Amino acid sequence: MQPIQTPIQIAIVDDDEDDFDLTREYIRDIPGGNFQIDWCSSYAKARDVILKSTYDIYFIDYRLGAKTGIDLLKEATAHQIEKPIILLTGKGNQKIDMEAMRLGAVDYLIKSDLNSEKLERCIRYALERAKTLKELRSSERQYRNIFEKTNDVIFIADAEFKLKNVNRAASNLLEYDPSELLDVQLYALFAYESDQTEFQTRLLSSGKIDDYNAELLTKSGDRKVCMLSATLENDLQGIRYIQGIIHDITLLKKSEEITLQAEKLEAKGRVIRTLAHEVRNPLNNINLSLENLRSETSPDAIEYIEIIQRNSKRIDDLINELMDSSRYYKMKLVVVPLQAAIDEALSGAIDRIALSKIKLNLNYPPAPALVMVDRERIKVAFLNLIINAIEAMQKNDGELTITIQNKGGFNEVLITDNGCGIKEDDRVKMFEPYFTSKPNGLGLGLATTHAIIQSHKASIDVESELNKGSTFTIRFPSL
Repeated sequence: MQPIQTPIQIAIVDDDEDDFDLTREYIRDIPGGNFQIDWCSSYAKARDVILKSTYDIYFIDYRLGAKTGIDLLKEATAHQIEKPIILLTGKGNQKIDMEAMRLGAVDYLIKSDLNSEKLERCIRYALERAKTLKELRSSERQYRNIFEKTNDVIFIADAEFKLKNVNRAASNLLEYDPSELLDVQLYALFAYESDQTEFQTRLLSSGKIDDYNAELLTKSGDRKVCMLSATLENDLQGIRYIQGIIHDITLLKKSEEITLQAEKLEAKGRVIRTLAHEVRNPLNNINLSLENLRSETSPDAIEYIEIIQRNSKRIDDLINELMDSSRYYKMKLVVVPLQAAIDEALSGAIDRIALSKIKLNLNYPPAPALVMVDRERIKVAFLNLIINAIEAMQKNDGELTITIQNKGGFNEVLITDNGCGIKEDDRVKMFEPYFTSKPNGLGLGLATTHAIIQSHKASIDVESELNKGSTFTIRFPSL
């Protein structure tokens, strides 16, 4: 043993003083040793110093009066004592040996076989092992702290993709308690089968997958856009498992979509403003000429002049609609309950609801869902969505459900119909100006609605299934 500057604190727990003296002398004879050796003659005293971690290493006799060294080991294990403990016994006993090792004893020595060389090797090994275990536990605590406190979901799954361990972040992202996810197959959380298949295939073929974007389903059925990274690993027994991270990028994606849509609207707005200017100049000349002609034209021709004037006004109205659909609005913001805003929008559509014999369901929370909005503009947005829902449903068989709820710091309005649904390809373009699937539509209603909602720093999403219906979800920051 190398010379040691700081004395190693050793406690020998033995109710026989002669045995203590013998063991102490063996230890003192270790070359280069520097030891402070104390005697604990009773179980109670030994228990006190062990639980306080007073010493660097403990030698414990198996026989301690009414109790045994095994009982002392059990108490040390229960209190997660990390200092090394060596069990001493007068005779060899495999059963006691196995039990001592199971309870965390560093070694098991027979008193009759003790000598300085054996004790030197035992002490050196025990201290090195204790140091290694301490470092491992410290490292484990650090990584466990990262595992539990990170905002990303960290998971471990077996080779069949069944989840075996997830951190608490899974509750925030997926709304499941971590225990509910155990033995759930990872790819069962994917919203689309195509993503399930591709994720499995790529991971199994290459052994890893980085930054895979997919939509995951929460417990409540919401969709979260996530980025997944995973690798195939083998443990010490050669058993294959999967470890990975799930990062929520839902807000980032929404931000990108809003920015892209704003850029599109701005570009189209510039074109529209140019066209409006170029069209209105000759239109003004036409209207001025018509006013001059009216006084000089025979009564029979007045009807034609009025037709031209009405259509000129229609052209001017269309220009105004085009301008409205491509701009963000300067709004007069006030605090309004969403319940009141929906009721005002419904008042503009109540005749159409009645004529189409549509069943109307309103699910309002008891407390006002307060938002900061331009009352007139938001009424237009809600009315457009309600009319679209009415037009999507069959007469006499429609059911319109409007729900207001608070979820995750947002006040949400859900407008649900049981109509014809929207094709997946159309959902991508449905908020763009001039896009419409209606025979006589201009494609401005939803574009206007989208611009109004974005002007409120709110978001709108749609889920739809052909021949089953659609749900538009509008989210406002709650006050």
